[in-house]
Amino acid sequence: MKNLYFEATQSTPRIHFDASTGVLEMSGESYPENSFAFFAPVMAWIREYLSRTSGPVEARINVSYLNTSSTKCVIDMLDCLEEAFRSGRNVSVNWYYDGENDRAADTAEEFREDLTMPFTIIAVRE
Repeated sequence: MKNLYFEATQSTPRIHFDASTGVLEMSGESYPENSFAFFAPVMAWIREYLSRTSGPVEARINVSYLNTSSTKCVIDMLDCLEEAFRSGRNVSVNWYYDGENDRAADTAEEFREDLTMPFTIIAVRE
């Protein structure tokens, strides 16, 4: 299976999913005009990857801003990973945030709230 890669733009995050390692990286800001259209191929790729492989998945997320519709898309992505985890897959999330931004930590906590998969929130200093 080929890797998934989207270069960051002014309004979309960089997304890289390495099919050989199972590492999903997303970084930057996300406020595209149509978040659902932007994330649709990402979600399709993740679903296909999960159905065709059995190895571990590690999501490394470092987003500095998500608009409301992007937040919904990230929730959908995390729910998909959570479903794989509940089915026995080794899945984990590392959520990086600006350590000087308390609101960013709160946002990460809100994402983690309803999940049972390992979800680590990591402060970084910029």
